[in-house]
Amino acid sequence: MIRILVVDDHPIVRSGIVGLLEAEPDFDVVGEAVDGETALELAAALEPDLVLMDLRMPGMGGVEATRRILADALAAGAKRRVLVFTTYESDDRILAAISAGASGYLVKAAPAEELLAGVRAAHAGQTVLAPALAVQLAQALRGQLDPAGVDAARGPDPAPRLTAREAEILALVAEGLSNPGIAERLTIGESTVKTHLLHIFEKLDVSDRTRAVTRAMELGLI
Repeated sequence: MIRILVVDDHPIVRSGIVGLLEAEPDFDVVGEAVDGETALELAAALEPDLVLMDLRMPGMGGVEATRRILADALAAGAKRRVLVFTTYESDDRILAAISAGASGYLVKAAPAEELLAGVRAAHAGQTVLAPALAVQLAQALRGQLDPAGVDAARGPDPAPRLTAREAEILALVAEGLSNPGIAERLTIGESTVKTHLLHIFEKLDVSDRTRAVTRAMELGLI
């Protein structure tokens, strides 16, 4: 069972999502929160596997709640995922939420099967990028760089170099494929995929698949 905490300040939306999730035999909605503060408290008390997080809420918003929930889980040695659930495809907080550690994002207007698949994929450690937002996210990340490819906030950094195979694997991660799926697509062993991903993480100075994808997009590597 995937234990899920649903966070949304709109009662009708929240009720609809809870009903959709509870109809699935492998989902258990363990709690509901109307804002970030309540989400933080319930995440600590109920220990969900995954938090479905709205972005725009009164008080503590989804970005800060995501950051603190994942920090608390890390400190406790718990494995917890946050999947952002937003109304607007142009929401400027999506990038901030992913930078805070969210495993990905979906829009609320997405078909039910896309939402359910996204929850399962995020729980499995995959990157979940809504197709309608993937290009926009890449453009937003690249827009933070000057023409020389330098992020003004960080100053110049030597650009890491990915091998052709590493770039190919990371592009498949961005599509949402799991390690077994990548192995099957490229006709290589799953252990080989894992080894390449470890090298990618080291080169990009990241610790998870989601940040590897966003960092690679930021640098124009994929």
